[in-house]
Amino acid sequence: MKLDPELRLQILEKIGIYSNRFSISEPQILLSTKEVLDAPKEMTEGRRTSAYKYYGVSYLQHNLVFINVRKIPDEKTLENTLVHELIHMRFPYLAHGKRFNKLVRQGLGGKTFLPYRKRSKISAI
Repeated sequence: MKLDPELRLQILEKIGIYSNRFSISEPQILLSTKEVLDAPKEMTEGRRTSAYKYYGVSYLQHNLVFINVRKIPDEKTLENTLVHELIHMRFPYLAHGKRFNKLVRQGLGGKTFLPYRKRSKISAI
């Protein structure tokens, strides 16, 4: 897809909607490999020069998401990628797999998630 101001606005609107549904703060969004390389190195460390290979990358520790718009072929893939990366932000402890894919499908289907809370330790009395 070609990144133009209209598509950028659409993506940012969708990020806002999904972030709200997933009860997460809106991440900073990078939409080109140039933006990744222009970002401070410590923010994009680990997947800086390899980011171009992926549809999207989440940089959890910096609340930052890269969506590789040029690599994405169509609207449906774009939507899937947005939700996929935001699910990483909402469920930082979850790796790819059946449960992760189920959450992505639920997110695409309009499900709302409560805010993330670490489990409290229950002490035995």
